Amino acid sequence: MAEVRLQKFLAECGVGSRRKMEQFIIEGRVQINGKVCTELGRKIDPTVDKIEVNRRPVHAAPKGIILLNKPRGVVSTLSDPEGRRTVADFLTKHYQSYFPVGRLDWDSTGLMILTNDGEIAERLMHPRFGFERVYQARVEGSVEEGLLQKLQKGVRLSDGVVQASAIIIKNDENTTWLEVRIREGRNRVIRRLFDKLGHSVMKLKRTVYGPFKIGNLQVGQVRVLTMKEYELARRKVLHHEEPKTVEVVKEPTQPTKVAPARTGRSRSAFGEERRDRKDERRGRARPTGGRSGDRSGDRTNSPDSRGGFKRERDADSPAGGRGENGRRRPVGQNRRPKSGSVKAGTDRFSRSPRGRGRQKD
Repeated sequence: MAEVRLQKFLAECGVGSRRKMEQFIIEGRVQINGKVCTELGRKIDPTVDKIEVNRRPVHAAPKGIILLNKPRGVVSTLSDPEGRRTVADFLTKHYQSYFPVGRLDWDSTGLMILTNDGEIAERLMHPRFGFERVYQARVEGSVEEGLLQKLQKGVRLSDGVVQASAIIIKNDENTTWLEVRIREGRNRVIRRLFDKLGHSVMKLKRTVYGPFKIGNLQVGQVRVLTMKEYELARRKVLHHEEPKTVEVVKEPTQPTKVAPARTGRSRSAFGEERRDRKDERRGRARPTGGRSGDRSGDRTNSPDSRGGFKRERDADSPAGGRGENGRRRPVGQNRRPKSGSVKAGTDRFSRSPRGRGRQKD
């Protein structure tokens, strides 16, 4: 057998809680092979070492499982500071080392599993393995099929999205009985789930937890599994496969239409085509000889160049607006000078060698 910590071994044997056993060790009330041990965390081998508490030998309790149909108003712990009834009140002295696997609400009833096998308890409670829990719930109002589909898709709560499946057992006058299946063990998850959907839970009873079923167990009754039943249940729990995650299949989207690529032509050829189309829209003819052709040879309505158009326009314009050399005169030169003003073209001012104008005598 593998080595275990001393206080854990004593707690599993039903001597007391682990914290209480640590206090016993500090006080020197625990002996290992006839010697007092005051070291916390000391490891022992229960098959070899002889353990005594207050001079009395302690033997390892055999592993086992107990099924309990928890009544309403019972707390799912071994002790309660408020003095309420606990599941420990249903255990005899021989099974004081058993502890509850998971919890049920104070006002819920149904199947509770108690064991002293830590490996089984860890497997059953760990969300990674996803053991199924089945509940019978009586909720307010009439439940429609659309709500059941919403449960299947998932409902967002304060601590995340919860998925569950449910079927309608029967409908009463103002209530509905449902069978709810879920693979999570969050705090009051069933009640919070239906409160979010607008149907408060009036009664809740758990009937299945993993491979264990409540069967014909009456409220407040306890059943101890035989060694054969325990070994069979242990194999089912330890060899339970993790549930496969359901992947959400997205609907295929319409493929985006992409224009086929033009092959066999370079980027410069595309530029030539664009320029040709642009010239056609402007009403000009362009030779198709390629980019290296003469671009100014066959243009219509063009005498020779842009300068030809300018000379034609200047020739058709009245001569009064231009000078002798064909240049446009400045504004105001065509007007008649006023009397007393200096005539244009007079030699009143001359340029000095320095470039500044100076009046002659």
